[in-house]
Parts: sequence; C-alpha cells; structure tokens
Amino acid sequence: MGFRGFFRLLILIIAAGCLYSVYAPETAEKWAPGAGAYARKLHDLLPGGARTGEVKTAAAAPEPPKGPPPALVSIAQAKRADYPLYLDSLGQAQAYNTVTVRTRVDGQVMKIAFDEGQMVKAGDLLAQIDPRPFQAALDQAKAKKSQDEANLANAKLDQQRYATLAKQSFATQQQLDTQNALVAQLTAAIAADAASIDAAQVQLDYTTVRAPITGRTGFRLVDEGNIVAASQQTGIVTIAQLQPIAVIFTAPEGEVTKINATLAAGAPPQVLARDSSGEKTLATGRLSVTDNQVDVATGTIRLKAEFANQDNALWPGLAVSTRLTIGDLKNAVVVPTEAVQHGPNGLFVYVIDDKNRAAMRPVTVTHQDTAQAVIDKGVNDGDRVVTVGQYVLQPGTPVAIDTAANSGS
Repeated sequence: MGFRGFFRLLILIIAAGCLYSVYAPETAEKWAPGAGAYARKLHDLLPGGARTGEVKTAAAAPEPPKGPPPALVSIAQAKRADYPLYLDSLGQAQAYNTVTVRTRVDGQVMKIAFDEGQMVKAGDLLAQIDPRPFQAALDQAKAKKSQDEANLANAKLDQQRYATLAKQSFATQQQLDTQNALVAQLTAAIAADAASIDAAQVQLDYTTVRAPITGRTGFRLVDEGNIVAASQQTGIVTIAQLQPIAVIFTAPEGEVTKINATLAAGAPPQVLARDSSGEKTLATGRLSVTDNQVDVATGTIRLKAEFANQDNALWPGLAVSTRLTIGDLKNAVVVPTEAVQHGPNGLFVYVIDDKNRAAMRPVTVTHQDTAQAVIDKGVNDGDRVVTVGQYVLQPGTPVAIDTAANSGS
C-alpha cells in the first residue's frame, strides 16, 4: 500500500468515527483523543439536539389526548311562557291640544303677562289690551238704557192718564192706542239697551287675554306696545298641552280588526313610546282611538295613544318608535333570540344533549323580538340551547358550559 492509499484509508476511518460519535460521543473519545469534543459539536448542530438517551426518554413519554378540546359555550333553557304579541311602528308625539291665542278686539298691547316657555293654567292672564275705548262704549250703553228707562216711566204715566180720560170720553181711543204703542216701544228700547250693555261688556272683557287651556307657552309673537287687530292671523302666543300628550303612529290594515276588538273589550291596549333607536322606553301609555278609515295609499291605519307624560319625556314633534300590545300567545315555547341562527337551509339552533355534545336542530319561529323568539317546531320545553359560541360548533362537537355566564339562569 502506498502513501496515497494509506492516507485515503485514514480519512475513511476518521469519517466513520465522527458519524458514530454523534450517537456515542464517549465511544469516539476512546478511539482518538479530542474526537469526543468534535462529536459533541456535531451532536449539538442536529435538529432537536437529542442524544441517544434523550430519544429513549422522549419515546417513553405518554401520548397527548386525541381530538380537539371542548368548546366553551353559554346556554339557556327553553321554557313555556305567555308571550306578548306586539306591533312595532314609528310615530310622532304631538300636543294633546294646541291653541294659538289671538286677540278678539282691536287695540294696543299694554302688558304681556307671561314668560316664554312658561307653564300656564287655564284662566291665567296672558296679555292686556288697552280697555279705555271699550269702557267708554260700555258706559255709553248704560247711559242710553237709563235714558230710555226714564222715558218709559213718563210714558207709562201718560198711558194711565189717557186710559182714565178715555173712560170719561175726554180722550179718544186713538190717543190711548198711540200711548200704549209708545210704552211698548220704549220697553223694547230698554231691552236693546241691555243687549248693548252686554255686548260692550264682552268687548271690554276681551281686552283681558287669558289662557284658554293649561299648557306650555311658546315664543312670544307680539311685544308690548304693538297694535293688534282681531282680523290678523298672527297670534300673541301658542299654548301646547303636554300633560297628557298624544303619539300618532300607524299599524298594518290587516291588524285593524284585532285592534278594534281589543279596544271594544274595555281595556285599552298598552303602548310603549321608545326613542328612535328602540332601546330606551320613554313613556308608557294607552291606545285611545283608531282613525275612521284606512289609508289606501300605504295600507295602514293611523292610531293615537295617550301618555300622562308627567316627566315631560315626550315633546311635540319628537320622533319615537312605538310598541302596541295586541294580545298574548299562551303557553308558548320561548328561547333567547340570540340562540336562533340563520343557515343555508333556514333557521336552526344548537341543542346540548345529556353528554354535553352539540346537535343542530332546524326550527320554525313564529314570533321574535330583540329578547325572545317563539319556537313552533324543533325545540321542546327544557332543552338546553346555545346562546354564545355557536360559530365554533359542528354537530357532535363536545362542549364545556360557561358556568360564570350561566350562573344567573
């Protein structure tokens, strides 16, 4: 063997020793001093850095459990209850009564006796018109009556004289008849004077403008010192009755018979007035009247509800959402609305069986609101339905009940 062949053999021996030392570094150390350290460096570069003893240890570890962990869900129990039937709609609040206060006589406004936005009662003074011309007219009417009363008294005395003279043939019957007619004429004049006095008194009373209803005043439309006339359309102020207050809303024409039957039963159905989002209830009232005809253009009928409105939560012109109660669905199976899901084949819910596994159930929902849904088919009383966590479920998925979320149910 030459030098070149010896060198090649030496290289093969070293390479074999290095490969072996990866799995047995201690053995390689015996073959050649320093080989063990080199083998340990190669060992550390291998993926995982596992040695022979460590591989055996890992192989002996127990296998992890098979399958995914249970899905955490919240549940609710389907139950039987009376479900109130509602009609939701949009409406607008309006004053129960609205009056534009106008003057009924011509004259100068001497005094404005209210503040803008003030609550006034029926009979409270609002404004004072200059009463002097109307007081003079009243005094004139009274004087005319006094004059006519004096003339009547004298005419009656003459009537008595003519009657006596006519009996003695010292006066003709014509003179007596003329005097009788004069007495009757003056009597009628006095009656006319009394009517004139009443008319003048009414005109004088109109100079004091009082509130016709109890309500809240709006902006003042006339200032002190202005001349007003009974013929002008501009009023002095507008008064709106807010307690009670009305809400006008609509219902589908198909519900007219049921609504009228409920009203005829003697107990006006309840109406809730909520904010435009439908989340906050502003007031609770009662349906008072239905309109006398259906709007053929929209297929709806207008309804009016009355609210006490003691806290002024409703304001004229305010847009509200309404909920009219038209009856109850007795002994219905109800579940939380969030339990009902939409699928390609319709509505369904996930029901949890006694082994805590999820099962998909197609359901038929007859009524539904933001809180509850009435199930006609698919769920029975007492079934546990999933309300939170449906999106990670498949039929047969094991579940874990979120006890913290269901502690109150």
